[in-house]
Amino acid sequence: MSNDKIPDYVTFPRTFENYAWYKPIIVFIMVTIMMVIIEGVVMLGIASVFGLDAIRSLSGAGLNSALPIIITDLIIFMFVPALYVASKIVKDRPFSSYSSSRGGWNFKLYFKALIIPLILYIIFQFIEITVNGAKGTYQFSILFLIVIFITVPLQSIAEEFMFRGLLMQTLGSWFKIPVLAIVIQAIIFAFVHGYNSLGFFEILVNGLMWGFFTWKTNGLEVGCALHTANNFSVGLFIMLGLVTSTSSPQLSSVAISLLLQIILFVAMYYVGKKTDWFGEIPQNS
Repeated sequence: MSNDKIPDYVTFPRTFENYAWYKPIIVFIMVTIMMVIIEGVVMLGIASVFGLDAIRSLSGAGLNSALPIIITDLIIFMFVPALYVASKIVKDRPFSSYSSSRGGWNFKLYFKALIIPLILYIIFQFIEITVNGAKGTYQFSILFLIVIFITVPLQSIAEEFMFRGLLMQTLGSWFKIPVLAIVIQAIIFAFVHGYNSLGFFEILVNGLMWGFFTWKTNGLEVGCALHTANNFSVGLFIMLGLVTSTSSPQLSSVAISLLLQIILFVAMYYVGKKTDWFGEIPQNS
């Protein structure tokens, strides 16, 4: 299927008969309520089993320890089933339309798109360590392996459904200008991370690039792969004690990251055009 025959992903909600401008707001409210309930149940469960001190210790451990990352990632991933339930209740459009305008999620495309960013992210992590030195504490464990190989990809995919899926498609359906939707969602994406000004700019660039590839490929898979590779490499190097997670990155770290984003963008776009990522359809189509 050529890309010009695929409906535009960003404005895709408008193609459905039951579309109405206010329905994404209802979906968002329902998802938010479900997420608050889920987080409350999880925290209540932890407190009832381990006591209130366990909640305080989890919040104090930050994102450089395995257990809080696992809990946080799994809570974030619950956004996907919450969105599924909300879409079924509101009945404005199929849940698969959040994945792509090509007919649903394409696992083959997701795993193909992981290769280049994984390699580049790991290389650039080593470059950053060479420039800034190792800053973490070695903490290999089974829990951390679970984080890296299971919960990090789930969390990354969930965030793409959240920002490049529900949010970007909602903005696209309202304004009918894909580029504007990409920019606004990236600003919101950067803002909610709570980083300093340098970190904000770094996250903004990520949000713009992931939004662009979501738009060009008419689906979330490539953006999810980029997001997964980014978080996977960070988790791996945290576990090995080579880096730490911080909301206040240094100028040198941000400069290295931006150089990576430029190289990664060019590489992914070139390979994408050559291998027809921008027109690929799901395996079950």
